[in-house]
Amino acid sequence: MPLPFLTADREVDDFAVDTALPFDDRDYWRRPYRPGPWRVGAAALLLLLASFVLFAAMIIAFAGGLPGAGVCVALAALIIAGALRGLRVGIWVSEQGLRQIGLFTTETIPWSEVSSVRTLQQPVRWLALPRTVQGQALVIERTGRAPLSSRLTDHNADFLGRSEAFDMATDAIEGWAAEHQAAQH
Repeated sequence: MPLPFLTADREVDDFAVDTALPFDDRDYWRRPYRPGPWRVGAAALLLLLASFVLFAAMIIAFAGGLPGAGVCVALAALIIAGALRGLRVGIWVSEQGLRQIGLFTTETIPWSEVSSVRTLQQPVRWLALPRTVQGQALVIERTGRAPLSSRLTDHNADFLGRSEAFDMATDAIEGWAAEHQAAQH
C-alpha cells in the first residue's frame, strides 16, 4: 500500500528548477521535503510496539479474556494512530496556503495572511526535547498576528544531521511564499 505522506512528490533534483511551484496539481497539499530518518525510525519503533501489543491481545483473547484483549487492541490502535500522525508532522504547502501540522494540532494559514517566511539563527529544540541548541529555524510571520512557532528547524527529527536537506526544504517553502506574495501585489 503506497503511503504518499512518506515521500515528497519529486526527487531532490527537481527542487533546483527555477519555479517555486514545479507541481502539476497545486491544489494538493504536499510536504516539500522527505521525512527524516529520526522521524521514520521513531514511527517504526512505535509500529513495532503496536505489533507486540496486538500479539498480546491475541494471546489474551485465546486465553478467554476478551475485555483485556479489547483494551490491548484499543491501545495498539492509539499507538498506530500516533505513529502515523508523527509521520505527518511538518510544514505542508498548496495553492490555498501553508499548513503546519503538529502531533496534536494543525494550523492552516492562507497565503494572503503570510507576511514573510525566512530562516533565522536562534536557539532551537533538539529533537523536540527540552534541551535547546543554537541552530536555524524557519520563521513564518503572519499579517497582524504573532508568528507561528518554529516546527521546522535544522535540529528536528527531519533534518538532524542533514543540513543540505534543511536548506532545500526552507528554500522550497520560501519559494512558495515568494511566488504567492508576488501574485498578490
